[in-house]
Amino acid sequence: MSATLGPPALNLDLQAGRPPVLRADAGPDPVGWTAHHRTDVRQILARYGSVLIRGLGLRDQAGTAAVMARLTSTGLLPEREPFAPRTQLGQGLQSATPWPASQQMCLHNELSYVPDPPSFLFFACLAPAASGGATPVGDGAAVLAALPRELVARFEREGWLLVRHYNDDIGASWSEAFGTGDRGAVEQYCRANGIEFSWDADGGLRTRQRRRAVVRHPVDGRPCWFNQVAFLSEWALDPDVREYLQESYGPDGLPFTTRFGNGDPIGEDVVDLVNEAYTAHTLREPWQAGDLLVVDNIRTAHGREPYEGDRTVVVGMSDPVRL
Repeated sequence: MSATLGPPALNLDLQAGRPPVLRADAGPDPVGWTAHHRTDVRQILARYGSVLIRGLGLRDQAGTAAVMARLTSTGLLPEREPFAPRTQLGQGLQSATPWPASQQMCLHNELSYVPDPPSFLFFACLAPAASGGATPVGDGAAVLAALPRELVARFEREGWLLVRHYNDDIGASWSEAFGTGDRGAVEQYCRANGIEFSWDADGGLRTRQRRRAVVRHPVDGRPCWFNQVAFLSEWALDPDVREYLQESYGPDGLPFTTRFGNGDPIGEDVVDLVNEAYTAHTLREPWQAGDLLVVDNIRTAHGREPYEGDRTVVVGMSDPVRL
């Protein structure tokens, strides 16, 4: 069905299994349209947790960054602690996370392992894939309600751990992740952000950071499943890749994995339960060139489906919130 909002009327298409699709009549001025309808977009986002704006006609990086900036309160944010560094495109715009095109990227909340993650994410499609490649979304409150209560209670009690091993062979190096080659600056950042750290004899860095797995939304107070427990688990890796890394670097040498807050391993069965809950509450809409997807990052998880052909989706983040 479609809904009409406000003066002037907005065409909001609401269909089961899809995120809300707001059909824009932006003409040659997508920046002006976005600035004019900023409040409308924010209201839709507050109600539904995500909205895909279709009809902006986004074609280039500079214009896309300008459109995204009109929807923020802070401007676009730089990346922090990436596990696979994005390409920085200027004006706060970034490439999508490098991830094999043939593999599913399961749903997760961006930067849930930092104390002040972005409230909003922006995904703009400049060129859709030949097939596949949608950016699915899922409501964190619904996912939380679908998970077994005893599992949720443990995560609420203990939180979750992100365990990382930075080296020059696999994943992001520590200098890439922290944006500096100064060990003292990295240590200062870790202390300021509640990250335990230790250095290997060969210069590698090991870190552990404990974060909450369930948070209350800062605006409406609803409890949300908010983490990257499944996405950054060793069980999210391709089985052949996981086996190779474990044989080459040992179980403690993986570039990243997740644990319960007390340090216990999180088994494949738990990761499967989480991903099943995500799947049951996933919304998807195939990309069209020029689309902009806006996501409430605290309430709504996102992922990426496998694809074939070339795909150009660029990303922005904004409005950090201290949880």
